[in-house]
Amino acid sequence: MSIFRISEIAELLDVSGDTVRRWVDSGRLAADRGPNGHRQVKGVDLAAFMRSGAHEDPARQSSSARNRFSGLVTNVIRDGVMAHVEIQAGPHRVVSLMSREAADDLGLEVGAPATAIVKSTNVVVETGDATGARHA
Repeated sequence: MSIFRISEIAELLDVSGDTVRRWVDSGRLAADRGPNGHRQVKGVDLAAFMRSGAHEDPARQSSSARNRFSGLVTNVIRDGVMAHVEIQAGPHRVVSLMSREAADDLGLEVGAPATAIVKSTNVVVETGDATGARHA
């Protein structure tokens, strides 16, 4: 069974550790104290919490696309017709190819805040322990 520390949950959900502690203290997110006295959350409890949407900001959900990566534009390459835009969203690098007109209309430039909104019918999933979760 996967067990997550508060800091791992905060990184995973792109919130502060204090926010996660408030969710635990208010009873929104179930947690136990581990052998070291620190709060920990079972993976199944975290999955249920995330599935319920309790961690989401309702103001951000004005679209059917649910995969949102907020970050900073780190590179923009424009040619006559297209633009290649890179966004660093936490540990994730998201690349978008769009029309140059769209990039210009959005004012995309290096250092600008941006959100990549992804809706896809084909998502590749790999196994591995990218979050550092421990397995019992």
